[in-house]
Amino acid sequence: MSSGLVDAPPTEPSAPPRRRRRWLRWVIAVTVTVVLLVAGVAVGVLAKLNGNVKHIDVTEDDLGATRPPKVAGTAMNVLVVGSDQRDGKNAKYGHHIAGERTDTIMLVHVSSKRDNAMVVSFPRDSLVQLPACRATGTLPGQRPHLGMINESFNSGGIACTWKTIESLTHIRIDHFVKVDFTGFKSMVNAVGGVEVCLPEPVNDKKALLRLPAGRQTLNGEQALGYVRARYSMGDGSDIGRIQRQQMFIASMVKKAMSGETLTDPAKLLGILDAGTKAVTTDRGLTFGVMKDLATSLQGLNVGHIRFITTPWHYSLTQPGRVEWVQPQAGRLFQIVAKDESVQGVKGGQAKVGRTKIQIELRNGTWRSGLGTQVAAALEQRGYHITKIGDSARKPQPKTTILYAPNGETRVPTLTNDLLSAVTRKVAAARTNRLVLVIGDDWKGLKPLRADDTEAIKGFDATHDTCAA
Repeated sequence: MSSGLVDAPPTEPSAPPRRRRRWLRWVIAVTVTVVLLVAGVAVGVLAKLNGNVKHIDVTEDDLGATRPPKVAGTAMNVLVVGSDQRDGKNAKYGHHIAGERTDTIMLVHVSSKRDNAMVVSFPRDSLVQLPACRATGTLPGQRPHLGMINESFNSGGIACTWKTIESLTHIRIDHFVKVDFTGFKSMVNAVGGVEVCLPEPVNDKKALLRLPAGRQTLNGEQALGYVRARYSMGDGSDIGRIQRQQMFIASMVKKAMSGETLTDPAKLLGILDAGTKAVTTDRGLTFGVMKDLATSLQGLNVGHIRFITTPWHYSLTQPGRVEWVQPQAGRLFQIVAKDESVQGVKGGQAKVGRTKIQIELRNGTWRSGLGTQVAAALEQRGYHITKIGDSARKPQPKTTILYAPNGETRVPTLTNDLLSAVTRKVAAARTNRLVLVIGDDWKGLKPLRADDTEAIKGFDATHDTCAA
C-alpha cells in the first residue's frame, strides 16, 4: 500500500575517490596554467611598454642649485615639448637641418588631489630673460640674455629648456616628455583618429595638408599637418596655431578618456604601446610612474582639464615677438606653483568666456592691414580668429557684429571689449561664430583691467571646435 509519498528516484553511485581526486587535480592544473599564462602576458606587456620608453639624463647640475621649492603633496608638473627633428622618418617635413628645435612648449600640471589638471602653453616667440645653461655634448650652452624662449632647446637641449621654464615661472618641474613628428602621428592613429572642425577648406602644400571644411576625423598624417600649419589657417599667426594645437589635444584627450576607448582592451593596449614608443623622458618618469599616475586619474572628468596660454601681448620694441602680460601671467604661474585651482579664479562679467568664441574678421575700411591689427588685439585677450578678409562693400560706416541665433549668447562678451560697435542678427546657417565687420568708426578695444583674470581660466577639454 502506498504511503502517499512520491518515491525518490534512484541515486547514482558516487564516483570512486581516486577518479574524483584525479578530476580535482586536473581543474587545479588548468586554473594554475591559465593564471600563469595571464600573469606571464601581463608581465610581458609591462616589460614591453617599459622598454618602449626612451630616456635622457637631466641632473641637478644641469638645473642649478636655486630651483623653485617642491610644493607639499603629490602634485606633478610635467614639461612637454614637441620636437621638429627632420631626419630619418621625419625628413619629408622640410629641409634637413642638423639637430632639433621645439616650436611647442607646454607645462602639464596635475593637482595633488587628482581632481583637476592644467595645460599651460608658452608662445614660442616669447621674449624672455634666459638663464645660463652649461654646454653638453655638441650643444654650446646658453649665456644669460634677453631672447626667444625656444632658443634654450637649441642651446642646451631639454635640460636647458627645463631650467629656463623654472627660472621664468618659479614652478618646480618634476619630469619632461618630448614627442617628435613620427611619435605624434602614431598616437593619433592609436586612438582611431581625432575629430576637428574646420571653418574653411585647407590646402597647405608646406604642411602637406588638404582638407574640406566642416567636422571630420583626422588620421595621424593629417593631424600632424593640422597642428603644424600656420599661414594657411586662421589669421596665420603663431598664436592662432597654439590655439589650434590646444583644441586638438583637448579633442584627443577627450577621445582617449572616453568609455569606448577605456573599455576596449585591444585599443587601450595599442594606445599605451604607441604612446610609450612616441616619447622620450627623464629617467625618473618610468612606465611604472606613468601607470600609477594614469591609475590615480581614473576619476578625473575631462571637464576639469583646462588649456591656457600664458597671457601675452605683442612687443613694442621687437616687432613679431611677444611679451607676457603682468600681473596675469604671474598669477597663473602662482596658481600652478602652489597647486591651486583655476576654477575658483574670478574673471570678467562676460556670459561666455573669450576662449570659447570664434570670430571672422572683415575689414570694411580702406585702411590696409587693419584686419590683422584687430586680430592681434583680440587674440591677446583669448579670442579665436578663424579668418581675416575684406567686406564685400567698402567703406562700411559702422563697426558691426553679425551673429546667428546660436551665437547670441557670445555677443555680450565681444561688445564688452569693444569701444564702439552695433549688433545685427542674421538668418545664417546653424553657427555660433561671430563676424566682426570693422567700420570707419573703429575706435579699438577698451583697456584691459588689471583684475581681469579671465584669460588665465582658458577652456576645458569638452570644448567643441565646431561652430554648429
